[in-house]
Amino acid sequence: MKNKSIDDYIAGKPADLQSMLKHIRSTIHSVVPGAEEVISYMIPCYKKDGMLVGFGVHKKGCSFYTMNPAILSAFSEELTNFKYTGSTIHFDPKKPLPVALIKKIIKLRVKENEERADIKKMLQSKK
Repeated sequence: MKNKSIDDYIAGKPADLQSMLKHIRSTIHSVVPGAEEVISYMIPCYKKDGMLVGFGVHKKGCSFYTMNPAILSAFSEELTNFKYTGSTIHFDPKKPLPVALIKKIIKLRVKENEERADIKKMLQSKK
């Protein structure tokens, strides 16, 4: 089934995971109320001045996508109890990511995207 919206994505997951997914979604909106919701690579993602973050459920657990591999080094101490590869944090739904950590990651991603957008605008204005 191809998901057309984040609502579709969440509704298609097992009932025991839906509340966790809704919680991640509301956490993202609490930090970036104007973020655009999209389905990209078949997972829920959020955009503001570019791709911000995403989340997903798979057979082996859950993932939170930071969209920037370098960002995870800034949170290495807070991620000691989680596995992460590339720009993705993997976690067991029974041991979800702390809300405070999700918020910190999102805030840093917003800052990165704003800085990149500002540079892009500046370069375009010089043409």
